[in-house]
Amino acid sequence: MQNTLEFSRKTAPVLREPEAEDGADIWALVRDCKPLDENSMYCNLIQCDHFSDTCIVAELDGEIVGWISAYIPPSNPDTLFIWQVAVSSKARGMGLGSKMLNGLLRRRACAKVTQLQTTITGDNAASWGLFRKFADTHGGDLDAEPHFTKKDHFRGKHDTENMVTIDLAERMRKAA
Repeated sequence: MQNTLEFSRKTAPVLREPEAEDGADIWALVRDCKPLDENSMYCNLIQCDHFSDTCIVAELDGEIVGWISAYIPPSNPDTLFIWQVAVSSKARGMGLGSKMLNGLLRRRACAKVTQLQTTITGDNAASWGLFRKFADTHGGDLDAEPHFTKKDHFRGKHDTENMVTIDLAERMRKAA
């Protein structure tokens, strides 16, 4: 079995839109990426089928090792909401999360996106690191505030999800 370093030297990840047939593999990837919340396999299939223009998979040697589910909320057409980021242990340390986020922003479907949003629990150091680095790289401010609270939304069964917003207006100015 190849380790991450061997992968990164021999193969660059292929980033692409997901297809409905990817749903089961994505579901398995998310399940293996603790502490991510697991959705149903059907949910991942629908994400691949209905939101392929704003979701992305990363493959190494034909194996799905990265996934971002995202969508543009109908009430906020300038916002890309990142639902979930999953990177296989086989592909960690390659900057794959950032590569996938950048790949999404290059898509025609995201041409008018001026802000990125996601929710992150306070203890998810990997996600905080990814999005802070992303904000720094893109010259955007990162703001965070409690959004879905443990008490009010999760009945005490899930930690508070903080709404993270990254202003990408600088990106739009550079593109103009």
